[in-house]
Amino acid sequence: MPFPTRLNGLGLYLHVPFCHELCPFCPYNRFVYRQHAFELYERAVCQEIDLYAPHLTGSTIGSLYVGGGTPSVNVSGLLRILKHLRIRLPPVSEICVELHPKYMDDSCLAALRGAGVNMVSVGVESTSDRLLRSIGRRHDADTAIAALQRAQAQGFETVNADLLFALPTETLAEWESDVHRVLNAGASQVSTYPLFQFPYSEQGRRQSLARVEQPAAESVRAMLEATDRIARGQGLHRCSVWSWIRGSCKKFSSVSRHHYLGFGPSASSMIGSHFYVNTFQVDAYTSALPARRPIALSMRMDRRLQMAYWLYWRAYELFAGNDQFHDLFGLDQSIDNHFGAALVPFRLTGLLQRTAQGYRLTHEGAYWIHRIQNHCSLSYINRLWGACRDTPWPEEVIL
Repeated sequence: MPFPTRLNGLGLYLHVPFCHELCPFCPYNRFVYRQHAFELYERAVCQEIDLYAPHLTGSTIGSLYVGGGTPSVNVSGLLRILKHLRIRLPPVSEICVELHPKYMDDSCLAALRGAGVNMVSVGVESTSDRLLRSIGRRHDADTAIAALQRAQAQGFETVNADLLFALPTETLAEWESDVHRVLNAGASQVSTYPLFQFPYSEQGRRQSLARVEQPAAESVRAMLEATDRIARGQGLHRCSVWSWIRGSCKKFSSVSRHHYLGFGPSASSMIGSHFYVNTFQVDAYTSALPARRPIALSMRMDRRLQMAYWLYWRAYELFAGNDQFHDLFGLDQSIDNHFGAALVPFRLTGLLQRTAQGYRLTHEGAYWIHRIQNHCSLSYINRLWGACRDTPWPEEVIL
């Protein structure tokens, strides 16, 4: 497996796989926090950074995204990892961290600001205490709203509020209240995700699910339309298929980088020639380092697949530009020369508009891309993550 070399605009991802409480619906790789396990993880993730550092000389790094788990589960440990990253790797201009409303007091927020973190995302999920209880969250609505307000007061450039919609028994009125409350609390961005039920999650295992369960299409559409109406009414604009942002604030996003490098258990990387994912198990991860990279699975990416991968995520951002396509792949041709025929049906049905600069999704296109991406992504996630949670070093996963 080759190391990445001289990648411009590289994104970094750091996965912190620990939580004080495990939400039953959450599909992400996480474990109940134990101090000793975190100490082993911290040492190993710094060793993983050290393995990559010599190979990133000459690269430029655009952003670092820290997710989990609950990244602030051990604030002092997280700060030490961030310091190690700054020492060993090229400078990072944007640092984004996910936060849980219960674990982000003023001292935590001030420490993150002091470490150079300029964007945060608060996992509000809902502003209905009834619905929060129904999905197993261990905070109430007032705690989440207060957390948003504290983050805004600390002066972060972007404060994103994550919200889950189409929850079981949720009404449209409850959802509209969610959007109003987080925006009135000062969120500069709101990101919305329908609640999916994965077979391998705690909730999915209890329900003996055989496949991913998606919420009803009519609920998804009605709530997305309501979000768009409310957000635009408060001066926000749509910046992705599921996010809205105020004015010129920087967009908080984990998936908009074409080349990215992941550290920690279950972190994935896309370096152009290969896509790969680390082992999910903390003990396997810590045992592999520092002797070797803790890669569980990898897939070779030929030129055509790299282009298709790029186009897929540009649809998420609502725009695919010819200039970026040319700069990234070094080609004189436009997107049309490689994908024009495949995009014709989307243009004829009014989902895409072709411009001199590239392709832009219409309002209707944003909804249908949301549905298409869910269908494609959920199958891939369920197969890959499900297999990696069951065994630390799977031989093969058929996607």
